[in-house]
Parts: sequence; C-alpha cells; structure tokens
Amino acid sequence: MIEKIKKTAYRPSGKITDFLIIAFLLSFLVFLLGDFIAILGYRLFDISGLLVRIIQDEDIVNFFQMYLDFWGVWAAFFLVISVFKNNRPMWKCLSFRRSGNSAPAILAGILLGFGTNGFCILMSFLLGDIKLSFNSFDPLLFFSFLLVVLIQSGGEEILDRCYLYQKLRRRYRSPLVAIFGNSLFFMGLHLFNNGISILAIVDLFLTGILFSMFVYYYDSLWCAILFHTCWNFSQSIAFGLPNSGLVSKYSLFRLDAASARNGFFYTVDFGVEGSWGSVLIQAAVIAAILLLNRGRGEKEDLWKQMEIESVEAEAARQKAEVRER
Repeated sequence: MIEKIKKTAYRPSGKITDFLIIAFLLSFLVFLLGDFIAILGYRLFDISGLLVRIIQDEDIVNFFQMYLDFWGVWAAFFLVISVFKNNRPMWKCLSFRRSGNSAPAILAGILLGFGTNGFCILMSFLLGDIKLSFNSFDPLLFFSFLLVVLIQSGGEEILDRCYLYQKLRRRYRSPLVAIFGNSLFFMGLHLFNNGISILAIVDLFLTGILFSMFVYYYDSLWCAILFHTCWNFSQSIAFGLPNSGLVSKYSLFRLDAASARNGFFYTVDFGVEGSWGSVLIQAAVIAAILLLNRGRGEKEDLWKQMEIESVEAEAARQKAEVRER
C-alpha cells in the first residue's frame, strides 16, 4: 500500500533533495548564499562608495542597493545549477524560445505588470485615497532603477518559479505541489516586510500562484519576471508608492503621504499590494488564465525524459536480477 502511494505521489526522477521541506531549506540557503555573494562583492569593489559618488544621495543609494543586492541571488543560482549537474535542465527556463519565453509572452508580462498595478493606482487616485504630484525625471536614476528592479524581481522569480518550482516538479507528480509550494515560500520571504497584514499575505500567496501559472501553462519564466518587474517599478519608482512597505526617495511622481488613506485599492503601510482591490485583480487574472487554458495541461515538463530514463533503468535492473536468479 505504501509503495503504491509512493508511486502515485512521487516521480522516480526526483532526488531526496527535492522533498518539500528539504527543497525549502535549500532554496533559503541559495537566498542566503546570494546575500553573502552580494556583501562580498560590495567589500571587494567598494560598490557602495562608487554609487554614492555617482548618485550623491545616500538615502537614494540605500534604496537602490536594496534592489541591486539581488544580483547575488542570480550569481548563487547560476553557481548551484552549474555545479550540481542534475539541476542543469533549469537553464532551459531562462532561454529565449518560441515555445515559452517568446516576444509575445514577454510583452504580455510587461502589459500585465504595468496594467494591473496601474489600474490599482488609478482607482486609488480617482477615489481620493492618494494624491500624486510630478516630482522629477532624472534619466540616469529612472533607467538605472528600472535595471535594478529587474535584477531584484528576476532574482525572486528564478529562486521561486525556477529553482524551487522545478525541484518540486521533479519530485512530485502533482504540479499543485510545485505551484502552491513555491508560492508559500515566496510569501514567507515577505513576512517581515514593513506594514505586512493578513490581506497582504493573501495577496502575496495569490501573486505566487499567478506567476507559477505563467510557468506551468506557458513555459514562460520571463513573463513572470517582467510582470513582477513592471509591477514593482510602476508602484515604487514611477508613482512613489510603498512597495511591500518600502518607499523610494526618488520617483517620477511623489505621493502626498500626509493625506493618503486606506481604501479599497490602497493601504497606507503596504501600498496597493495587500488591498482588497489588488487581491481581486490577482484572483481575476488567475481565473482568466484557468479559463483560457481549460482542458490544457503543463506546456513543458523539464523532467519527463529523466523520469522515462529512471523507469527504464529500474526495469533493466529488475530484469538483470531475474536473469541472475
């Protein structure tokens, strides 16, 4: 009975390191390794001092570095999947190809990221929950922030929707384990953000599910990366609102924080994230994807061939044992 359950629940291609708790721990270790690499890089090359000399505003530099720090996660990810050969199929998740990471998928991610966040901000403005005024357009800061927000958002996506998602997908037959598992981990990484609330936690979990569906149904990690990037950038740098509780000193528009109030699409402490409006929009996009893909399954299974090879190897081993008897 136990063996039957194992065969039903687990894929033979999975490794012991792909079990849920172990995969969570390893993902967190990759995250910590990324922090260590970033800190080491700052000390070796005095990146902080260079940024202060260029930007000449320590508060802006501190916020800039908060995003830039995630280059260490990229480096840690590349190191781990390069050193451990069983993880090397994950390289395919980042490659540009027609089947998944195509131009239409990338464009969809950009439009959805700007569109969903922009709608929440527009509604907050129209309802009088926030007041915005033009601040300044500094091309160097504006586009530099776009780059580092991409690094930050991409770092979270390759950790959650690539490394952890694919490890769980390699171990468990049900894709729900990979989808919900990495979404829980993503949510957990934000639990200590300023202004966190129950509604914000729900919003983060739904966001993780939404981004996972881009990978499951469309085989497009870059769609998730660009959605995440454009959401964060539009909220924090374009409109100067709290991004998961954190506020940038530089932004294209400036929020009148003194007059801001909680509303259906906005929360004073956490921004549009964690509002009822954001939760409903995320849920609506998830529902739309499910409806559009009704009757369809996973577009790309990186581990299918490995599973076939594992089954064939086990069958060959059993035959050899029979012959020896």
